[in-house]
Amino acid sequence: MQTYSYSGSDASNGPLAGVRVLDLSMLLPGPLCSMHLADLGAEVIKVEHPVAIDGTRRMGPVLRGNGEETNAYFYVVNRNKKAITLNYKRPEGQELLLKLLETADVLLEGFRPGMMDDLGLGYTALKERFPRLIYCAISGYGTTGPDRDKAGHDANYLAGTGVLHITGTEEDPVLPGIQVADIAGGTLLALSGILAALYARERTGRGNFVDTGMMDGAFSMLTLHAGEYLATGRNPERSKMQLSRLLPNYQIYRVKDGRHVVLAALEGQFFQVFLRQIGREELLKRTADGDYEGVRTELAAFFAEKTYADLQPIFDHTDTCLSPILTIEEAFANPQLHDRDAIVELEDRRLGKIRVPGSPFHLKETPVSYRLAPPDVGEHNAAVYGALGLDAARLEELKKKRIL
Repeated sequence: MQTYSYSGSDASNGPLAGVRVLDLSMLLPGPLCSMHLADLGAEVIKVEHPVAIDGTRRMGPVLRGNGEETNAYFYVVNRNKKAITLNYKRPEGQELLLKLLETADVLLEGFRPGMMDDLGLGYTALKERFPRLIYCAISGYGTTGPDRDKAGHDANYLAGTGVLHITGTEEDPVLPGIQVADIAGGTLLALSGILAALYARERTGRGNFVDTGMMDGAFSMLTLHAGEYLATGRNPERSKMQLSRLLPNYQIYRVKDGRHVVLAALEGQFFQVFLRQIGREELLKRTADGDYEGVRTELAAFFAEKTYADLQPIFDHTDTCLSPILTIEEAFANPQLHDRDAIVELEDRRLGKIRVPGSPFHLKETPVSYRLAPPDVGEHNAAVYGALGLDAARLEELKKKRIL
């Protein structure tokens, strides 16, 4: 596991060095998106309302070290950012936001559609004054359609797209263990849209509106299942799909010590290699002939007599596609993840050494960097507003007015 020390400087050689992002979003989808941008070298300024600060600062488990503590949910999605407070619902606060936008490339927000328009800060208003600005809005249902004003969470978006219907057991749908729509449909869709808009601006000189609906993103993940439905006119059946509990060679099995393994030998050559390791090559033809239940029963009996230790040589084989199902604790010790810097140890000035998920981006010539520890509320008010010409007395005045 690689150990890094926060440099304390925002200088970066990453691919997005020189890009400035104002991030008004909170909780998970937006802050994770802006952290990816920051890891890639962008200067990200986290803007929090002085009363309604990011809720992850107050929720969830606590990280402790060196006698200090911070909220874990906030910590893992807010590195490499500066933090300021700003009451952008008041005229003086709006004036300051507009001044900040004069040097910004991207504005990111995660409010309900229409809120920023009501404040005079929506894309239509801002693009006239800042024609190069890329405005990214992350919302549940996007800015159009009959559901645009509905409240929602990850499970609602999965339910409305059919994803939840095909996830789970034969008897019941099951909520995924991670926030699929929030991250894949929100964070990553917004990130892709922002990067595409930055590239387009290089050609056209014009900004863009990146309208990110998490429900849209969730539905886009149904590509194969949508193809099946369009071809057959039938709904895919939960637990009876090729990649979900139908095929014996793409299946979860329980082992002797109560743990589970996953066999994902989808192609025939990999399944044959696996069967050769256990001395049951005759099951290949039975599978090809469609005896899925019979082969699944045979393999379940085999695994029920084996422990993880017994199966280790098969886990280690390059072509069996058999894996132990690790706990998160075990994943944090996984040598593959360590080698890829998917897990890094960061030297935090307050907490000491902290293990966290690292950036998933690997760019040889313009690598990611870890520069700034997750900031305190308003930690960079003096520096950011000072660059706009506001002195300490003015900042104190704005604080008394509850603008900061």
